[in-house]
Amino acid sequence: MSPTALRLSSASRWRVTGSLPGFGASLGFTLFYLGLIVLMPLAMVVLRTFDLSWFEFVAKVSSPRALSAFKISFGAALIAAAINVLVGLLLAWVISRYRFPGKKIIDALIDLPIALPTAVAGIALTTLYAPKGWLGQWLLPLGIQVAFTPLGIVLALVFVGLPFVVRTVQPVLQDIEHETEEAAISLGASPVQTFLRVTLPTIAPALITGFALAFARGVGEYGSVIFIAGNMPMISEITPLLIVTQLEQYDYAGATALALVMLVASFALLLLINLLQSRLAARGQP
Repeated sequence: MSPTALRLSSASRWRVTGSLPGFGASLGFTLFYLGLIVLMPLAMVVLRTFDLSWFEFVAKVSSPRALSAFKISFGAALIAAAINVLVGLLLAWVISRYRFPGKKIIDALIDLPIALPTAVAGIALTTLYAPKGWLGQWLLPLGIQVAFTPLGIVLALVFVGLPFVVRTVQPVLQDIEHETEEAAISLGASPVQTFLRVTLPTIAPALITGFALAFARGVGEYGSVIFIAGNMPMISEITPLLIVTQLEQYDYAGATALALVMLVASFALLLLINLLQSRLAARGQP
């Protein structure tokens, strides 16, 4: 076989298999890294839970205090993620489609919750929305108390989760060809119909991804929540705080039992969202 034919054969083999030189070493390093950093800690959560009998495990995770903490953590994370989808889509749309003074400043401020320490965010939000805070003192006479209530938890999770939605949707909006939207308008579609039938199906997978990222961040959030939540059992106590409380009482098995429930529930929800995203992406392909 000539050298030219050999090179063509090798190129064809790479196109078929999709592998690059060094694939085996790269895959080995990837699996080793994931096993060491991700899988081993998660496996220890499962193994440590085996210190409890089945009845002890059920008693730990089904106590009224634990159920209330689960409800607050997952419920607040879902509500905050849904709010972030709407607000994040609006912000991404404005940044992607319009030019205005101060655009770069607003674009940079969106990433501030990621760079800001979560404890600082919690203290800042508490200062604003406490009953005697700058904004809280005006909301309290209206019957709206934000700090030390579940509403404060949702507000904190909206603050920390917003960048994930914006940065996921923004590149997709920028890549959409304006000619497609203009063609729909020229055929008689209204702006709302163009958005619902042309733009929204294209950005739907990105919206779902942003929702999943914001939800995952909200479920495990701790630093920005504990200051504004009030941490009152059965009222505004989140599951991560309850886990820390169990650890401070040297109840390691009880803490890992709560962590295991959060792990399984979060993984199941993220898997469901990823499957939905894959179906939407496959449906959008020609």
